[in-house]
Amino acid sequence: MGRGKRILSGLLAAGLLFWGTAAVWAQPEDGQAQPEESQAQPEDNQAQPEGGQAQLNLTAPSAVLMEASTGQILYEKSADEERSPASITKIMTLLLIFEELEKGNLQLEDMVTTSAYAKSMGGSQVFLEEGEQQTVETMIKCIVVASGNDASVAMAEHIAGSEEEFVSRMNQRAQELGMEHSHFEDCCGLTDSANHYTTARDVATASRELVSRFPQILDYSSIWMEDITHTTAQGTKEFTLTNTNKLVRSYEGCVGLKTGSTSVAKYCVSAVAERDGLQLIAVVMGAPEPKGRFADASTMLNYGFGVCKFYVDENQDQLEQVKVSRSTKSRIDCTYAGPFRYLDTQGQSLQEVEKEIQLPEQVEAPVKKGDVVGRVIYSLRGTELGSVEILAAEEAPEAGFGDCLKRAWEEMLMCA
Repeated sequence: MGRGKRILSGLLAAGLLFWGTAAVWAQPEDGQAQPEESQAQPEDNQAQPEGGQAQLNLTAPSAVLMEASTGQILYEKSADEERSPASITKIMTLLLIFEELEKGNLQLEDMVTTSAYAKSMGGSQVFLEEGEQQTVETMIKCIVVASGNDASVAMAEHIAGSEEEFVSRMNQRAQELGMEHSHFEDCCGLTDSANHYTTARDVATASRELVSRFPQILDYSSIWMEDITHTTAQGTKEFTLTNTNKLVRSYEGCVGLKTGSTSVAKYCVSAVAERDGLQLIAVVMGAPEPKGRFADASTMLNYGFGVCKFYVDENQDQLEQVKVSRSTKSRIDCTYAGPFRYLDTQGQSLQEVEKEIQLPEQVEAPVKKGDVVGRVIYSLRGTELGSVEILAAEEAPEAGFGDCLKRAWEEMLMCA
């Protein structure tokens, strides 16, 4: 065999050998109850706390305490019991409003006109007149601070054309969130229809979606008092919004979210509080009297802040490159899918958490940016707490036969 043929044969053999290499989220409310007295994703992979829950002395028949960033339930009492929600219905209304803002279909400066129907809403209201215009931002304040039924209906009509269509969207969105025990018939909670219901767990789910995706809602829900201006054919006058959530003033760290009450629903609240980087959601439904809902929410929040500790790894360290077979690239950079957060309620020493990075020696092309190539596992004294995926930070296209021959030739030259 000639020298040229021997070289070609060697290149073909090396190319085939290379080709075959492979590896691996101030008004009395609703008008049917007595006035209140004046007085607060990548991380849903955590282990659940062991053992039974605490025994809390609550007056309400239904309640839930949730840690917001993980969605972990810290305490529950008849959490899936379907009950009339009164004005905490407006949490879903606010969620849809903020989603429209996010889509760009709505701007905070847009003017909203009050219809005769919206004006006719009874119960808790901010006394909007027919034809009166207010900005979207003012309407949000009227809804979340003063629980305005008229403002809620005006916004529903502005977004969907009618309250009926808006409520249909509320029910669809509730199903998307997994709120299996919820059904709405209005956007403000004024109705006491038996077909208008939700649960403490579902309210916590909706609250978490709202405050996690749109934390700016807490800037509004933490307002204690603020004046708005009514401008109508009768002239201009000031009106003071007063927060129906008394925990905003009486409970340290409370920043929202929404209260509700009717003669059927009794007294309800979804309270959001923040301390030392921990955000908790306490939902109370059906409390027999106004102060009881706030006392129950405070009891749950105190419990949560007392037992919860976070282990957080932001995953900012540099990962090793991974080899790639059958590609024009020999190695690719890797990145974490995100930070890792573990919520402990057992008083464990989180300084003992161990981190194990699992990456293969080699992956096979083609590799797309964002493909999962490994994972990092967190454990405490032999028990896995959770994990975070490791992703390809760049693409590695599959090599053609000519690319393989070229690489084989370069490698032969290096070895010569």
